[in-house]
Amino acid sequence: MSSPSDPIQSRADDDRDLYDIATWEERTSLDGLSVALYWLITRSTKALVVFVALVGLLLILGSFGLGLVFDRTVAMLVGLSAVPALGLAAYVYVSDVTTGEPLSLLVATFLLSILTATFAAILNSLAQPYFEPLGFVGLVVFFFVVVGPVEETVKLLAVRLYAYTDDRFDAVIDGAVYGAIAGLGFVVIENLVYIAQTIELEELNFGIAALGAGDGIAAIRALAGPGHVIYSAFAGYYLGLAKFNPADRGPIVVKGLVIAAVIHALYNTLVGPITTAISALLGLPRLVALFLFVVAFQGAFGYILLRKIWRYRDAYLDTRDTIDSTAKPELTEFED
Repeated sequence: MSSPSDPIQSRADDDRDLYDIATWEERTSLDGLSVALYWLITRSTKALVVFVALVGLLLILGSFGLGLVFDRTVAMLVGLSAVPALGLAAYVYVSDVTTGEPLSLLVATFLLSILTATFAAILNSLAQPYFEPLGFVGLVVFFFVVVGPVEETVKLLAVRLYAYTDDRFDAVIDGAVYGAIAGLGFVVIENLVYIAQTIELEELNFGIAALGAGDGIAAIRALAGPGHVIYSAFAGYYLGLAKFNPADRGPIVVKGLVIAAVIHALYNTLVGPITTAISALLGLPRLVALFLFVVAFQGAFGYILLRKIWRYRDAYLDTRDTIDSTAKPELTEFED
């Protein structure tokens, strides 16, 4: 859909100057000032968002105590718990058949997602008490109305703040890559918070034995991690689709967020009851039952995500080959 034009603009000949009548461009000093002020306002808004997120992150980390946050054993547990999510994000990255994404944008998205995650932590904490009195039904509503939409929105915000506006974000598939990286950043800070809340500094010893600290919290978080990458890669893909379809940008972004939020909330709703049921029916330890559920649930939606990425890859390769073949000059009978 092309940009609409004023009736004067559509009917006037090219020689007629329509500046400040039906068209506009930067000409005068006031125009220049307006452009500068707009730039300053948009950049200041982004800077304010990042600053508020940074303050929130420092407050959250400070509540655990610097000794725990910077303990090398905690760092090891957080790192190990993020390995499955890192592996999945890496696969999404290498599946991008277009130009490789620059390290600067990947790192910036990762760090921004750590910061924007604080908004989800604060909003979830404020909203949860209103749903708890309703029991399991209230918890399900909380997952679908608050947790899923909020967490997927703040992860997408990390992409939108910087990478999305960069010219190197030049393909729909780039949205899935940056969405996956945003999910990885969210996993790292969320796992740090869970581990810091669960374990005591006195029980930590650097080594393999630390994996059992806090009832195996690192292993539990490792199983939950890939889900965040899957959810935000879905939302990121549609953000990329929206960038190259500006006429329908809003609905496309909303579609991606709805898909991501619903899958996220569905996982949160089912993980407890189904893990308990598997453990009871098969007589398995809860961690093993959790592993089976995660492999089935995340595997199914991960496969759907990868099929979407593969469809883009196939279409890209087909169109590239078509362009190459049409651009290739035909051989003459002497060149054959």
